[in-house]
Amino acid sequence: MKYIDEFQDPALAARLLDDIRATVTRPWALMEVCGGQTHSIIRHGLDQLLPEEIELIHGPGCPVCVTPLEVIDKALEIASRPGVIFCSFGDMLRVPGTDRDLFQVRSEGGDVRVVYSPLDALRIARENPDREVVFFGIGFETTAPPNAMTVHQAAKHSIRNFSLLVSHVLVPPAIEAIMQSPRCRVQGFLAAGHVCSVMGTGQYPELAERFGVPIVVTGFEPLDILEGVRRTVRQLERGEHRVENAYQRAVAAEGNPAARRMLQDVFEVTDRAWRGIGVIPGSGWRLSERYREYDAEHRFQVGSIATREPEACRSGEVLQGLLKPHECEAFGTTCTPRSPLGATMVSSEGACAAYYLYRRLELPAREKETSVV
Repeated sequence: MKYIDEFQDPALAARLLDDIRATVTRPWALMEVCGGQTHSIIRHGLDQLLPEEIELIHGPGCPVCVTPLEVIDKALEIASRPGVIFCSFGDMLRVPGTDRDLFQVRSEGGDVRVVYSPLDALRIARENPDREVVFFGIGFETTAPPNAMTVHQAAKHSIRNFSLLVSHVLVPPAIEAIMQSPRCRVQGFLAAGHVCSVMGTGQYPELAERFGVPIVVTGFEPLDILEGVRRTVRQLERGEHRVENAYQRAVAAEGNPAARRMLQDVFEVTDRAWRGIGVIPGSGWRLSERYREYDAEHRFQVGSIATREPEACRSGEVLQGLLKPHECEAFGTTCTPRSPLGATMVSSEGACAAYYLYRRLELPAREKETSVV
């Protein structure tokens, strides 16, 4: 309870907001690259409390949302095969593929199981030596270490009926892609604290310098986010562009050395497609050659699958920060959590889900005036 009470203190929030109001002199557009931060912002109405000069843009920070449609369809194909036990975290089961989702595969007889750790899937593989067990390994740098450890353990104990369907993505290349877009309006970033707790902050100074943007490592509670905004705005007003760590209780400059060594052993960097965005060079991980036999995509030969995105879904624009969820014509009508067109409406970290859950159903007046679409 300590951090809930301490980092949701209304009096301290008011003081931070007063400081931000006293600092800002012109409009600034900041992007958070974390779905957890997006939900905290919308849940607590932080964007509505900030001065009107400050716009918070929701970036591609939801790991479920950016998992490409092709990978979802590969998961559906593998999960449908006889003799396969397909394991996943629960938030992936409702993510729509081209024609169906993992819940539908399960209703049709597929053995799809929700687990709480990739090690649960490895245990299932031990208990079912006559079945192929696949774990759906998605996410940013945060979820990659336990997935890497599970593959390492499978190899160490010669568990050959386990494999990993990998769709890991990396934050720094995404920031680079956002800044290189001709439609980019972002002037500063709130970096994801959980990613930096693993990888450290060493990858960000070069980006801050090259693109002239401040990058502030930020936590997830209301005071964390307001402090991140305060530091970012202070830099912008001073014409500075540095990396600052506003989440020192969880993030060290070097990150987690043991986790990083495990990642370096098990994975290698590759180009990766992001749903709704496209391929970003060097923005993902795949299993290294040493562990390639545990690659489910390789094992099940699902390298080429035709996909089709719903024409009405504009989640790609939402993920790029070009569109607020309630500016989409399908939002809350033909696209709802019960019948989602895209992952941003169904994921627990998706921007569309946050706007729907916390009843941001109409466009505020100031956003109507400044809409980029």
